[in-house]
Amino acid sequence: MKTYYVYILSSPGGTLYTGVTNNIWGRILIHKQKFQPGFTKKYNVTHLVYYEETSYIYSVLEREKQIYGWRRSKKIQLIDLAIDWYDKADFEQG
Repeated sequence: MKTYYVYILSSPGGTLYTGVTNNIWGRILIHKQKFQPGFTKKYNVTHLVYYEETSYIYSVLEREKQIYGWRRSKKIQLIDLAIDWYDKADFEQG
């Protein structure tokens, strides 16, 4: 069964980009190496700040559409919640 990802990238200046892929690390590499012309290359959007995964393509496409429609402030809240969760998980393990 395939795994699908919705992800958010950020630039050093704080520009955000939301995308979908079935190969998260390959897709991030493409963004980082700026292989394709477009928004992420133009605005240097290369830093992965958030992702979710699912086995259902329709779910990931719907989630991308949902996140894409959010205001910037709500996307930042989602990223901050994920950072807080990962920091706590790292603390509990260490």
